[in-house]
Amino acid sequence: MTLQEFLEEWHNPSPYVRVQTSGSTGDPKPMLVEKRRMLNSARITCNFLGLRPGDSALLCLPLDYIAGKMMVVRAIERGLRLTAVPPSGHPFGSQGQALGPDQNHAVCPRDPCFVAMVPLQVWNTLQEPEERQHLRQVRHLIIGGGAIDEALAEQLSSFPNAVWSTYGMTETLSHIALRRLSGPEATEWYTPFESVSVSLSADGCLVIDAPEVCAERLVTRDIAELSADGRFRILGRQDNVICSGGIKIQAEEVERRLKAYLREPYLISRRADAKFGEVAVLLTEGATEAARAACERALPKYYQPRAFVHVEHIPLTATGKPARKQAEALAQ
Repeated sequence: MTLQEFLEEWHNPSPYVRVQTSGSTGDPKPMLVEKRRMLNSARITCNFLGLRPGDSALLCLPLDYIAGKMMVVRAIERGLRLTAVPPSGHPFGSQGQALGPDQNHAVCPRDPCFVAMVPLQVWNTLQEPEERQHLRQVRHLIIGGGAIDEALAEQLSSFPNAVWSTYGMTETLSHIALRRLSGPEATEWYTPFESVSVSLSADGCLVIDAPEVCAERLVTRDIAELSADGRFRILGRQDNVICSGGIKIQAEEVERRLKAYLREPYLISRRADAKFGEVAVLLTEGATEAARAACERALPKYYQPRAFVHVEHIPLTATGKPARKQAEALAQ
């Protein structure tokens, strides 16, 4: 979808916008969301970050998904000077289109006040000294759409301005909580917006009550931990718990423990097993022998994968998240 196409949809008489989910836990599916709730979400984010009319913003995410659409809605709600560039791994090297009455073409603003990116875009930008310097000048950088590993977080920790990891989903019209990655305020805990309350279900999954952006209370499949002051941190997806011989293995936890030991892309998946019910399987783009040795060094016995599978590419969704269902098919 182009910027012009989205603006036409936004300004048409319908109170709804069509979006589609990212497909990280299944096939992407379309859904209709209310424009008024999108405006509520935009206002909440802009207020939290202290964005003001006239601040510059950069749209470098695809407009097929909620993250890209919400960048445009934030610009409309707050009167931001938005420049849209084609989605790519190097947004600061692109030319784009300015959002305004004349729709003039414009060079990407070198030091925008506000940018939303996915982790891969951030990582690519950090590899180029000139682009990295521009990224460091962004007043508020929000990162979503995928996990931020320890190495990337370490590079961002010394940034002089605010870098945030977002938590949310299509159903919550982008994020409902942020956690700081830069400076002394860096933390593993997400702070919900003032209009949002969170709790845990009986099986430990995060429950979101955000009436301004979501009409119904939302029970997620994210296993979480709550702090006494109302913040939360995510431990992993309930869908990604592997029940192996009575032991519950959280795939994301195993992946985190392996980060310092494996350089090639990898993913923990599962396959059915007659003896254990399920077993953990490690998919890797590298040599399976090296992956096995890394697991023996990094993991306790009960986390050890029972099988190792070489793949040409780790399956990812269109937004860069692990495609877990495709991975399970490969693990078989």
